[in-house]
Amino acid sequence: MPSPLLQARDTARQFSDRFARSAATARGVHLPTADFPEWLAERGRVNAFRVDRIPLARLDGWSFQETTGNLMHRSGRFFTIEGLHVTERDGPYGDGPYADWHQPVIKQPEVGILGILVKEFDGVLHFLMQAKMEPGNPNLLQLSPTVQATRSNYTKAHRGADVKYIEHFVGPGRGRIVADVLQSEHGSWFYRKSNRNMIVEAVGDVPLLDDFCWLTLGQIAELLHRDNVVNMDSRTVLSCLPVAPTASSALHCDADLLSWITGERARHDVHAERVPLAGLPGWRRHDMAIEHEDGRYFTVVAVAVQAGNREVTSWTQPLFEPVGLGVTAFLTRTFDGIPHVLVHARVEGGFLDTVELGPTVQYTPGNYAHLPDKERPLFLDTVLEVPPDRIRYEAVHSEEGGRFLNAESRYLVVDADEREAPLDPPPGYAWVTPDQLTWLVRHGHYLNVQARTLLACLNATLAGRR
Repeated sequence: MPSPLLQARDTARQFSDRFARSAATARGVHLPTADFPEWLAERGRVNAFRVDRIPLARLDGWSFQETTGNLMHRSGRFFTIEGLHVTERDGPYGDGPYADWHQPVIKQPEVGILGILVKEFDGVLHFLMQAKMEPGNPNLLQLSPTVQATRSNYTKAHRGADVKYIEHFVGPGRGRIVADVLQSEHGSWFYRKSNRNMIVEAVGDVPLLDDFCWLTLGQIAELLHRDNVVNMDSRTVLSCLPVAPTASSALHCDADLLSWITGERARHDVHAERVPLAGLPGWRRHDMAIEHEDGRYFTVVAVAVQAGNREVTSWTQPLFEPVGLGVTAFLTRTFDGIPHVLVHARVEGGFLDTVELGPTVQYTPGNYAHLPDKERPLFLDTVLEVPPDRIRYEAVHSEEGGRFLNAESRYLVVDADEREAPLDPPPGYAWVTPDQLTWLVRHGHYLNVQARTLLACLNATLAGRR
């Protein structure tokens, strides 16, 4: 009898073949891709959506604590907005560059579920996706996973309706597990926040409810090339797909890659301490927002929401709103016939374990416009100035619309040369293959959410060729 490990590998291989077939199928059994825009627009018409900015004092059920100034809900659930003080020193002996900053941060200790249900139709796997309204989405309605729910949602702390299809992901009747891994959320804005990323194959019949549709991976790959269609939660789950490897070699073997990551985590001495929001250095509060005194980074604002198809149909809440459009990119080169991407071992104050691998570039250019050239982030200007013929992928995607307002980034995959991105990159950067990223993402807290978005885009578009 084969060992459980061999059985697991065989299962992963079978699923990777089935996902490749789905990626190569551009027409699904339920909804043609050409009809998707009208379907999404129709779901918006039949449900009443509205988001209005309001003063912080009009937040219903939310208040600033007298002792700390932290913003929290009267139930004690959902999330709180607190202060964070981060210090970082690089180098094995603590003798490298030093950074020190304060910022507001979202503390949401509960682990939510981001889950996509898959089922075979006519021999091809289809993904059950949801047209879901989030108040922070620039266009409100985007394509989300089958289940996108915090623990407060699916345990009904808000006393709202049941989360649809949740039974396929929890409890004794759930389906066949394809992927199940804890992944971080935005380490720049969340304090040690993780979500459970799940892909589950349905067992038995699955009724198709309003606001849901079945799509092949090939259809989703096409939608990933469109601005603000596939939401962040879908992208992070899609990055966890078991994809068959294509490369037989890489610049760095897996053992060396893990050793490099461990070394990066060891050389960064990072201390992140939660502090009171009141009196946070460099930040000021007025009627409509909490903002940085230099007008950069992000602001904390309040909104009133109406959504006819949500578990709760009206509410108010705070949101983080970035200042400016972000730029997030992988530089890519081919070595010995094998494509590689340049990853950055990033420090973000809210990470659970010091650093995670991020894209080559992950910045909001306006935050650095005042700096002289020698102090600007590495590779940022390379990406900003790249000619169009070297852009292999480009789309504007928004970040998590349940906590962030109009948080958009221009996601790119860009061909680079030796001058722009040398074979021996600067400290903190390494060349890895997409296969190695796919291997790492099967384990939690190796790739940050922005890198997972780019990996989902790469894998979804390449899987059909495998």
